[in-house]
Amino acid sequence: MPSYASARPHTPARHLPALKIPHLGDFHVPPRVLLISALAAPVGAVAALVAAGLLKLIALITNLSFLGRFAFGSAVPADTGHRWLLAVMPVVGGLLIGLMARFGSEKIRGHGMPEAIESILVGGSRVQPRVAVLKPASAAVSIGTGGPFGAEGPVIMTGGAVGSLLAQFLRVTTDERKALLVAGSAAGMAATFNAPLASILLAVELLLFEWRPRSYLPVAVAAVTATLVRGPLLGTAPLFGGAHVPARIALPSYGLCLVAGVLAGLLALGATALVYFSEDLFARLRIHWMWWPAIGGAIIGAGGLVEPRALGVGYDVIGALLTGHATVGLIVGILVVKTLIWGLSLGSGTSGGVLAPMFMVGGALGAAEGLVFPHVSPGFWALVSLAGVLGGVMRSPLTGIVFCLELTHEVNALIPMVITASAAYLLSVVLLKRSVLTEKLARRGLHLTREYSVDPLEVHLVRQLETPAGVTFAGDRPAGEATALLRAAHDTGDPEGLLAQRLYPVLDADGDLVGVVTRGRLVHADPGDTTPLAALAAPAVTAHPDETLRALANRMARHEVTRLLVVTRDARPRVEGIVSLRHLLTARRVDLHEEHHAERVLTFGRRRPAVTAAS
Repeated sequence: MPSYASARPHTPARHLPALKIPHLGDFHVPPRVLLISALAAPVGAVAALVAAGLLKLIALITNLSFLGRFAFGSAVPADTGHRWLLAVMPVVGGLLIGLMARFGSEKIRGHGMPEAIESILVGGSRVQPRVAVLKPASAAVSIGTGGPFGAEGPVIMTGGAVGSLLAQFLRVTTDERKALLVAGSAAGMAATFNAPLASILLAVELLLFEWRPRSYLPVAVAAVTATLVRGPLLGTAPLFGGAHVPARIALPSYGLCLVAGVLAGLLALGATALVYFSEDLFARLRIHWMWWPAIGGAIIGAGGLVEPRALGVGYDVIGALLTGHATVGLIVGILVVKTLIWGLSLGSGTSGGVLAPMFMVGGALGAAEGLVFPHVSPGFWALVSLAGVLGGVMRSPLTGIVFCLELTHEVNALIPMVITASAAYLLSVVLLKRSVLTEKLARRGLHLTREYSVDPLEVHLVRQLETPAGVTFAGDRPAGEATALLRAAHDTGDPEGLLAQRLYPVLDADGDLVGVVTRGRLVHADPGDTTPLAALAAPAVTAHPDETLRALANRMARHEVTRLLVVTRDARPRVEGIVSLRHLLTARRVDLHEEHHAERVLTFGRRRPAVTAAS
């Protein structure tokens, strides 16, 4: 294969003749996107009802477990009049979850997002019906009995199950089923937090593995629908309002936002390491995994005796942190106890989400910083650190920033949150290969990359790289005669370039394409074979000069060939050239060259530009 320098050069678009290509555009929008988007609306509505129902069920179990009353109103474990319940109820909840996982479905173990990602990556976006019931039930038991988790992970999994189940009853493609699954997941999150835009961004940054209209539009429809349905059920006010960030912030505070981002990134690294350290410890136990959640419950109970307000979802604690009403004892207790019991118990395989705990821990970190940093407004440092911890733990900085905006409506904190979340994100991606959401998948032998970029094959057209078809055969020519020509070319050094070509167009008397024959078929044929080449020719798989190399790569995969004939779009197509896997690799080399070849374009004086190759 020729080197980069000797390969046919890439022709920049500005040097190509002006040509409008009607069939190409910025996006490919199949008509079925309207159908899938319409189906996403009821998925969003059902996911909102599931989210509201789960929150009510959590409140009911919390009331029953710690306050001894049958009520759906707000309740926190710390309000119990019997302190021993703080130690006992998490163990009871862990036992119930172990039984549900053992005899119901093992899929309910974990915090929901890795399971949703796995079903998309390797499960064809299929979710079992029982998971749609057992996942929210197990989460309600876990959180309601004091588990320091959030409801969003189970809601994401359950909402995804709603979308997947609907799709499984319909005749849709795997990609369309994925769109409905993710639409349900985003809808569940939007309904839980009244954060539709952050939910859409989470879908894009973590679940969809693409940025295309066919997937974005159903997700947006579902998230908006869920938010509208949520309003009458749970209200429309921001979940955590009251930080009151001023419009003007002193410049030194922006610098300290960078420091807060570094600290948030370190906390994210520690929390992630703690979860998987715990998971490794539980994996070494010589008892069945069914009992692990109960052991995790014992850890939770011990932490609850130290700091009762670390148990449960803790929205009241998050509110206190974000409004500057938390005491020093509460700040330290949450920062230490919540982090420990969350990380250690989540490794046991219990059911619960990661976002709400990170809200609390991030808020506590910022509140602790606020004891030292200059005062900006009550809860300001808690807010920016919350965004930083989300950016570091989830490695989804845009989601973290917009999430905090939608949770608090504090637009004045936008720039500080961008600084903090980006710094934490940088530290996290540099020092840690996987996040708390993807490490579990890696441990199951799966690999997933979250770097999205435009396929280089999409920006190259066939006419930029095709090779002319120098040799053609007449359809009435005997196959043996063509075989003799090829063998003679091999013996004499291929003076006419016959052997340089591996695919030969076969033309009829009028010059129209009949089909193709391969060099391998002709070389191994009988020189005495009198069969006309037209009878041996296979149907040609063709391409057009104005198509992208990505379209050709897909066509090669579909037809299981490595070469295509390039023909014009005329009424009587004319053979123009041949494109092969070599050309696809040439386009890849152009992209690699642009990524790794460093050069100085402008210089002072008459010095020649220095060129170095980046490793």
